This record gives sequence, structure tokens and C-alpha cells, in this order.
Amino acid sequence: MTDRLSELTAAGVAVWLDDLSRVRLSSGGLDQLRREKHVVGVTTNPTIFAKALGDADEYDWQLRDLATRGVEVEESVRMLTTYDVRWACDVMRPSYDDSRGVDGRVSIEVDPRLAHETDKTVAEAKALWWLVDRPNLFIKIPATEAGLPAITATLAEGISVNVTLIFGLDRYSQVMEAFLAGLEQARANGHDLSKIGSVASFFVSRVDSEVDKRLEKIGSAEARALRGKAAVANAQLAYERYSEVFSSDRWQSLADAGAHPQRPLWASTSTKNPDYRDVIYVEELIAPGTVNTMPESVIHAYAEHGETRGDTITGAYDAARKVFTDLEAVGVDMSDVIATLEREGVEKFEASWLELLDGVRKSLTAAGRGTGRPGQAAQGNAQAAQQAGGNA
Repeated sequence: MTDRLSELTAAGVAVWLDDLSRVRLSSGGLDQLRREKHVVGVTTNPTIFAKALGDADEYDWQLRDLATRGVEVEESVRMLTTYDVRWACDVMRPSYDDSRGVDGRVSIEVDPRLAHETDKTVAEAKALWWLVDRPNLFIKIPATEAGLPAITATLAEGISVNVTLIFGLDRYSQVMEAFLAGLEQARANGHDLSKIGSVASFFVSRVDSEVDKRLEKIGSAEARALRGKAAVANAQLAYERYSEVFSSDRWQSLADAGAHPQRPLWASTSTKNPDYRDVIYVEELIAPGTVNTMPESVIHAYAEHGETRGDTITGAYDAARKVFTDLEAVGVDMSDVIATLEREGVEKFEASWLELLDGVRKSLTAAGRGTGRPGQAAQGNAQAAQQAGGNA
């Protein structure tokens, strides 16, 4: 049988899983995807964790321990999520070692309520890096205006970063600038650049969802003919900018010091419109040095009927620019689209985080914590980190 995911990997696309749960870890499902489906990385977000903790009994023992010790809700969330991410880092460690630190990465996101607070984001990133304590970790920081200096400051500490919630081309250019500045500061601070990794998570399907909604409202034949084209064009032009930045003299100086490029990662790659091919955001975004993080359903769909047609990005720049010109001509304001998506992206993750906190609060209460003993939270933090260090 044709190994389509192997072909995709050979074309330069790293296949990552956009999901994580303790059930997936304890059942060996993640390791099976690594061994059989060429999965070499994992991304998580608050929505994924909210669903995982709400669906499984695998967390009950840890919730009981946290409740007994009187650990506060927010710190309990850190203990629960970092436990899973640490375990996932260990599962993916062979991919990390085989790729010399490029792949095998697992991401955990800073509290999305900090998306507009630079200093708190950096402090949270450092705390998560210390808690997980694995070299193949990525700390996810949103590409908000406040997030940009946080990205630079976190990288300067020698901490690997997954920049998330990127929707627009100009913001993506700012993200790459933040990355280069961060590595330059890390080098000045004496860090080994070969140990620092980064990806830039460029969201795809949400762009089509927002643009298609506006095209439907416009309603003309010209507008309707543009449905399903904006997201791929946007990502293709992002790759053009990536190619320019990472062929510059400034980048070469960092590469000579051992740095790895900040790869573009295609996120939000499941199709929201059932009229579209279910693997369109994989097939149309194939190019060397990219990452595509997919829900498991998309991984299996590509394994079954995905078509790897070589590089589908670098020859498409002119066609992608025409899509943008045509969108403007029918009345779609892409600047407003991008601003809307960034705002809604942060809001959705904030809502998921609050859902996660609420779920853990209820679980702690059910486990016997009751009204709690706040004074014990700080006393138990080091003990909780040690407890969460075991993976089985």
C-alpha cells in the first residue's frame, strides 16, 4: 500500500498531532501514531485540555491528591496539564533525538488571559518551562502586540517557543523579527542556539470561514467564486515571506552559530466547510521546512486518500496575490478579517481556559476539597511538581 504520510514527510512537511489527552498517553495511542503514522510532534491548546479533562476518569487520582493537599484551582490546572505534556515529551523524545532537536516537540500554552500582558506572559513561560523540564518542550505564546516582545524575551532566556494565533502577513513578519531578535539576545546571553527551537503557527481554515461568510453576504457571482481560496493564498504568501527572511544575511549569521530556522506551522487544518476536500489544507500547503499540525481525523484521512504532488506553495505566489486582489475588488477588507480573527482567537482560548478552570474547580470539590485551604497551596507547589514527574 502507498504510505501517503511518508510521501508527505519526504516532501518536507513534518506531521504533528493537534491533540493530547491522558487516555491517548496511557493507552499508547500517541506512541502508535509516532511509530506508524510518522507523527513527530504534538500541539495543545486550552480547548484541547478542557475537552480532555472533561471526558476522562484518568485524572481522578491526581485530582484527589490535589484536593487533599488544598492546591488552588489555577495551580491544579498547571499540575494536570504539565503532567500530560511532560509525559508526551517523553513519548516524542525519539523523534527529537533522531531529528537533532528539530522535531519531537510538544507545546503547552501560557494562560490566554495574559495575551495582552508582556511581563506576565514571560513569567508564565518561564514557570511552565521549569515545571515541564524537558528539552523538547515548546511554550506557546500568542502573536498579539503584547506577545511580540514576550516572544523575544522568552527566546532570549533560551526557552523554545511556538508562536500561536498568527492570521495575517504583516503580523507574521513581526513574529519573524521577534524570533531573530530573541535569538540574537540568546546568543549574547551565552545560550546554545542549537538547543532553541521555534515554530510560527499560521492559522488556516479559520481564514476561509471568516472570508467565506463575508463573500456569502456580498452574494455576487464574482464573490461566491472566491470561496475557499483565501486561506491557502494567505498561507502561501506567508511562506514567501518566510523564504525571504531565512535566506537573509542576518539569519545566516545565526545559522552559523547553530540556530534552527523558525518553521511555519500550518494550524487549524481541519476543513470547517463539508463542501471542501477534507485534506485541502494539507495538500495545498506542501513545501520544504514546514509543519502541518492536524487532528487525528485529518491524519487518517491523508493516510487514506491524500495526494502529495510535490511543492504546492512556491510556484503559487502570483496566483495567491491575485486572490487577494480579487477579494479586495469584491469588497472584502482583509485587514479587518485578520483583526477580527486575532481578537476572536484570543477570546475563544480565554473562554476555553475559563471552562477548564471551572471544570477543575468542580472536580476538586467533588474530590473532597470543599471550600479549600488556601494557605496550603504555596507550601505544596514543589511537592506537586515532584509528584507530577512520574509518567506512569
